[in-house]
Amino acid sequence: MKYFVKFFVVTFLALTCTYAIAEEKIVYIDMKYILNNSKAGKGAQDYLANTFKKNQKIFSDKEEALKKEETELLGKKNILSQEQYTKDTDSLRKKVIDYQSERKLSLDKITNQRTDAKKTLLDKINPILVSYSKENNITIILDKRFLVMGDDDLDITKTVISKLDEVLPSLNLK
Repeated sequence: MKYFVKFFVVTFLALTCTYAIAEEKIVYIDMKYILNNSKAGKGAQDYLANTFKKNQKIFSDKEEALKKEETELLGKKNILSQEQYTKDTDSLRKKVIDYQSERKLSLDKITNQRTDAKKTLLDKINPILVSYSKENNITIILDKRFLVMGDDDLDITKTVISKLDEVLPSLNLK
């Protein structure tokens, strides 16, 4: 009986002391959706995809021309003198090296543009989130990818997209 009273008192104190009135408002946002579906994000993705496809076509044409030149050079191997053949192979190697470096530079440029576009979008989203959280007394804004489950009423993605579209209608990628 003595232990029962101690257990009851400790449990009662623990329950009353841990009771807290929490008015923390927590919402979530889908950052990937915002980056892909805002006006500026879509425009940047379309531009980068078109640039990549155009570059791929140009580089595939150059690659075909280099392969054709290599085939012709191999066909002329027995006809050409050793010096001329060596000179032509060195020229072809230089063209291949130039092609590879040009392709790498092109891919690096697209990668840098993508990174800069994402950074610009995130820089514009941050003040929107700060002002929205102050206006609506929001304590925490979580990214949707870190959530297991959440009520749809707590999703503020569409609101942020509409505000972002007003602030940043497009990105100037060139």
